[in-house]
Amino acid sequence: MVKYRNNPPDAAALMASARSFGNYNLPSALADLLDNSIKARAGMIEILCLREDGEPTVRILDDGHGMTEDELFGAMRPASANPEDERAADDLGRFGWGMKSASLSQCRKLTVLTRKNGKYAGASWDLDDIEDWQMGILEHQEIEKLANPKLLERDGTEIIWENCDRLSEYGKVRAKEFNELLAHAKSELALTFHRYLAGEMGVRKKLTITFNEGALDPIDPFLRDHPATQSKPVEHLELEGKPFSVQAFILPHFSKISSAEHERLGGEEGFVKNQGFYVYRQHRLIMHGTWFRLVRHGELSQLVRIAVNIPNSLDAIWKITVDKSEAQLPSGLRSRLREIVKSLKGQSGKVFQSRGGRIKQTDGKTPVWAKYVRSGEVRYYVNREHPLVADLLEHEDREVRQSFGVALNLVEDCFPAVSIGEDFTTRPEMMNQSALDRDAFLERLDAALPSLLAHCDGSFEKLWELLQVTEPWGGQSTLVEEHLRLKGWKNA
Repeated sequence: MVKYRNNPPDAAALMASARSFGNYNLPSALADLLDNSIKARAGMIEILCLREDGEPTVRILDDGHGMTEDELFGAMRPASANPEDERAADDLGRFGWGMKSASLSQCRKLTVLTRKNGKYAGASWDLDDIEDWQMGILEHQEIEKLANPKLLERDGTEIIWENCDRLSEYGKVRAKEFNELLAHAKSELALTFHRYLAGEMGVRKKLTITFNEGALDPIDPFLRDHPATQSKPVEHLELEGKPFSVQAFILPHFSKISSAEHERLGGEEGFVKNQGFYVYRQHRLIMHGTWFRLVRHGELSQLVRIAVNIPNSLDAIWKITVDKSEAQLPSGLRSRLREIVKSLKGQSGKVFQSRGGRIKQTDGKTPVWAKYVRSGEVRYYVNREHPLVADLLEHEDREVRQSFGVALNLVEDCFPAVSIGEDFTTRPEMMNQSALDRDAFLERLDAALPSLLAHCDGSFEKLWELLQVTEPWGGQSTLVEEHLRLKGWKNA
């Protein structure tokens, strides 16, 4: 006969281990707490991240329905929910660890204050004072002293992080480091909850989030309101009898969007890193910037983004992690999604291709390449009238002129006409020779500006007129004008 005995985990050891559950950083930890506020029907969430003498504290206040004392104690219990239990369709939780593991990943002391139907409750976990699972219980007077005054006037919940040792690798967090952390968190939250912030269809309640008293504006990764964005039809699929949807978007060429839009869409790592699938669970972004190993990240596919919208009933199949920042593509979907991706990569390449230079100019612009037809033969030459080329051909140094002329002849004599023709015939969607991203285009413009300005005898007015009629800048005059204005080179 098998004998049994209780063998509970050590309280301090388990709670310390909980700090490493998932892969939390500040924005993902905050997002986990915001999930609870959304579940509590909150319409307003206020985040305060303060730093005093290098010691940060974080407070999150919502106006949701709050919790009774019993509900609070249940929420503070580690592993308070079974991930296999059926949940409400709008429940953003899963493991019952979210509030605890997210908070303790950033701080050593977690305090939760709440009010429901006018009655208060408060509890805390302190990793420096935890023995035999003794949780701190706050008296009414302590709650009144500690709580945000708004919580004393209406129902809701406030979470307080103290001893935030994980917000710095150096003990006390420095001002610059702290401000960078906050800027990153704001951007990530504005992206993660953009559907809630915008009050999109399907979201139960529009959400307002303030971060250090400034309201977060939604960051739509698909730029759906832009007229040049290509929105593909929604495709409805099923997995084990449970429906979900997929919708693809091709973003506009960088010449058609503003600097602010380009910065928001590119994020901190640029367009190439942010292409791919955007997986949403109950309208909340779980992960993005991955192709799930279906294809490689590439320059020509950097404008492709695909929204995958799954219900929480598919959590186990998609293997949603405890920190809700990762998922795995179910094997049964790989074939279908690979087909979608390959088709879209070709369409994305055509967006770039359509912005390339044209040999036959009908718009009065000075081209980089010129085509000559003689005795039934076609030959391409670098246009000697292009201002950058012309200036070098007229350089005061004779050796520079000769060397540049020889280099031009070499480029023209070795023009890969046959190879280009074969590639265009067999895979035209892959053909692209223009600048692939905004930063590269502007970097090349900046490098050319001194020579172009000298060509115009130092006249900014003549420079602007020249740029409007010269490749490659003339085809993207709006972007060029905006860039020059930011540099103070052209009056708006």
